[in-house]
Amino acid sequence: MAHCEQVPTAALTVDTVLSRMRALDTALPARDGVAVFNRVYLAVTETVALHIDGGRFADAPAATALDVRFAERYLAAVDAAEEDRRPPACWRPLFQFRRHPGVRPLQFALAGINAHIGHDLALAVVDTCRTLGCEPVELEDEFDRVGDLLVSLEERIRDELMPGPDLLQIADPLTHLLGSWSLERAREAAWAAARALWALRRLPDIAGEFTERLDAAVGFAGRMLLTPLPD
Repeated sequence: MAHCEQVPTAALTVDTVLSRMRALDTALPARDGVAVFNRVYLAVTETVALHIDGGRFADAPAATALDVRFAERYLAAVDAAEEDRRPPACWRPLFQFRRHPGVRPLQFALAGINAHIGHDLALAVVDTCRTLGCEPVELEDEFDRVGDLLVSLEERIRDELMPGPDLLQIADPLTHLLGSWSLERAREAAWAAARALWALRRLPDIAGEFTERLDAAVGFAGRMLLTPLPD
């Protein structure tokens, strides 16, 4: 498979992305919903950085660019919320419900992952292709490797944030919420959306409408994931 041209990547670097996330981790209350997701995403980004430094990506510059472009969209949503601007629709439920006492930490984590994978990842692939002057197919290996890391991390998140077996019974509403969303399906949908957006890049009106509808649909799913639950 051909590799992307090794041209300058995004304005941020993996190190600056990690610095921003670590600063957020320090500044936000531990129970804050954004803080819960940020800890998850920080762990993902640290793992990706280790894999890049360890030569586990065939095209390290492409993996770096994708990682940074991906993170930029989350950090832009955080900046928008902090500056009293409206973040993308996919992120609004997390910011709106971040302090709700009826929402459990696992819900916050999954809602953030939903927003970031369901919406941001597709746009990050397009951003990266524009940055590096390549086609989505040339990023597929890096996309798959990052996706594999996300799936393994989701399993860890469920283990760490899931209530104990005695609390999570079949009738528990959280059981049904968890069964309604899949990271693997979201990742597959993100790749399809990225390819569609790339194909539509010379039709900005249609691409814009596609992006807006994707944003709204992912935001709706996030709102469902954040349904307040009884103790």
